[in-house]
Amino acid sequence: MLSYAAAVDDRDMARYRACFMDDVEIVGFGEATIKGADAWTASVESQLEAFSSPQHLMSPQLATISGDTASARTDVQALHVLKHSDGAMFTLWATYLTDFVRGVTAGKLLVTS
Repeated sequence: MLSYAAAVDDRDMARYRACFMDDVEIVGFGEATIKGADAWTASVESQLEAFSSPQHLMSPQLATISGDTASARTDVQALHVLKHSDGAMFTLWATYLTDFVRGVTAGKLLVTS
């Protein structure tokens, strides 16, 4: 989850995309379920255009591990400085409920809600 947040804050979309399995399903970020890592990454990249600088502060993860899968709860406070607004900020408080699956090279996010 820290790699996920750092990639957003650094606007490193290649690193961000690498966090997800190709067939990821994203729920809880709006009404529609977003299917596919490429679609999700493009959506996030587009949304980041509204901000000059984001910063994610993550809690320790409350994780449960079972074999090659895991689930975690991560509380987050994300500060976003709005572009063209004299420093106005948007603050997001959220809880990420995330499922992970161990891949060949690294853990990847399976589902985020």
